[in-house]
Amino acid sequence: PIVGTGMERVVGRDSRVAVIAKHDGVVKSVDARRIIVKYEERHDNGETLTKIDVYNLLKFRRSNQDTCINQRVLVNEGDIVRKGDVLADGPSTDRGELSLGKNVFVAFMPWRGYNYEDSVIISERLVKDDVFTSIHIEELECVVRDTKLGKEEVTRDIPNVGDEAIKDLDESGIVRIGTYVRPGDILVGKVTPKGETQLTPEEKLLRAIFGEKASDVKDTSLRVPHGLEGVVMDVRVLARKGVEKDERSRSIEDLEISNLLREEEEQVKVIIESAREKVKKLLQGKKSPEDIKDEKGRVIIKKGETFTQEKIDLIDLESLEDLEFGIQEIDEKLYRILDSKENQLELIRLYYEDKINRTKRGSELPPGVIKTIKVYIAAKRKISVGDKVSGRHGNKGIVSVILPEEDMPFMEDGTPVDVILNPLGVPSRMNIGQLLETHLGWAAKEVGKKIGSMVDEYRKNLLSASAIRERLKAIFDGGELDGLLARLSDEEIVDLAESMRDSLFIATPVFDSAKEEDIDHLFHMAGLKERKVTLYDGRTGEPFQHKVTVGYMYLLKLHHLVDDKIHARSIGPYSLVTQQPLGGKAQFGGQRLGEM
Repeated sequence: PIVGTGMERVVGRDSRVAVIAKHDGVVKSVDARRIIVKYEERHDNGETLTKIDVYNLLKFRRSNQDTCINQRVLVNEGDIVRKGDVLADGPSTDRGELSLGKNVFVAFMPWRGYNYEDSVIISERLVKDDVFTSIHIEELECVVRDTKLGKEEVTRDIPNVGDEAIKDLDESGIVRIGTYVRPGDILVGKVTPKGETQLTPEEKLLRAIFGEKASDVKDTSLRVPHGLEGVVMDVRVLARKGVEKDERSRSIEDLEISNLLREEEEQVKVIIESAREKVKKLLQGKKSPEDIKDEKGRVIIKKGETFTQEKIDLIDLESLEDLEFGIQEIDEKLYRILDSKENQLELIRLYYEDKINRTKRGSELPPGVIKTIKVYIAAKRKISVGDKVSGRHGNKGIVSVILPEEDMPFMEDGTPVDVILNPLGVPSRMNIGQLLETHLGWAAKEVGKKIGSMVDEYRKNLLSASAIRERLKAIFDGGELDGLLARLSDEEIVDLAESMRDSLFIATPVFDSAKEEDIDHLFHMAGLKERKVTLYDGRTGEPFQHKVTVGYMYLLKLHHLVDDKIHARSIGPYSLVTQQPLGGKAQFGGQRLGEM
């Protein structure tokens, strides 16, 4: 947020959604799924032991609220990190700070009755630029049981279903990953044995005409429920111990095992590399007491020859184990380096062996269940009419209309606003904080633009770094940052200014928030004369009659989405006792209209 509380970093760190470094060290390797950090552990006897931390990141996991948990890397290979640094952002943090919403440009004014009673008008830009777009992951479960009449079976071969319906299933009858599915599509083909049924006379006649034999199984496939569409992003198959695995289970298992082996290989590589570095430090310039051969038996270093870095790179570390220099200190150090390497490799090997065995073992399932198949579907939800948004002052509202950008009211310079809020939501509720936040956010954003243009001038050699330094000092106005600004080099000052280009970020702690003078000072620095501005109607181009409060407010999209609530019923289930329709979306029930 542009206007924060000063607690965002603390909350971000303590919520444990971000990945925090456990030790001081160097980032050895980074990809989207994991970070490997190498660090030195010092012992009392002066020895250092090279160890590694592996941070596996969560990618697109489902939370209990069906939202998406995803961690994004912030560090690069070769970065030096300190204990407590943020290595990767979680789903609700930005560079380690709590950030749950977006800064949007708001105006407080009525607009054609569309923001009556806490409704909110938003610009199409917020939809187009995915400002309030979220990813939701639904988990659907299919249980294969052992019934009285025989076992249920997962298969592609489903009675009375056309080829079109099963085109996305693999040979095991489970949907392929990456398929776009819509309500009613089959995800897992499953058939259940059914007992001998008595045919009605009509059915007998049809059978006699068309000569179809009655199938002895019925279709109980898992289908996509109403109101859900998206992409199949993962499939998990949990099979009972001792059950023959199908093709799909085997391919999932093979993929997991190959990932584990790759992980193990990476860790082994880092440990061997660091042991080799230590051996280089120890032996460089020393003479070899005997011939050293590689695994094929070729002599790499002759007796009496001097060790060089290139030669040490060629030899296998195992071939040094029996080497004796006759100097106690060197022999002991060499033994310790090789011994600790072996110990670490053994630990890694045991750890991954255990993990692979667990993957192969099969799952504990309740009695009567042969296997459980879980399908995860990811849906992208853009903000739409009926969704709930809120600021941080309890000022919640429902989106009532999404206007094209060109219809939104715009400023003198042509900037359209993003959101129009109703001014009547402020006085009676007495949450004036939202107006102060709006003003402060606007001033901070404008100051950021000013600093950005100064940096551009500096890059064109039209301005010195000291001018930027003076401007920053004036903005922070003798705060605790004065000393820091004086200490920073010119390069660092320009980098700092560059990071403020989008906006200045401000903390207003709870009992020490910005006073009117502070906001005035920032308005002065931003070159803003008026607190309210004349807006122009996007449809006619005419100015509005009254001046309007505008600025930047932090808005959050709440988990009350219209897609989850919309519901319609034609004919559905009825209650056994009262014979009235059931209630609620989950039961596919009716909507009670009360005493109207």
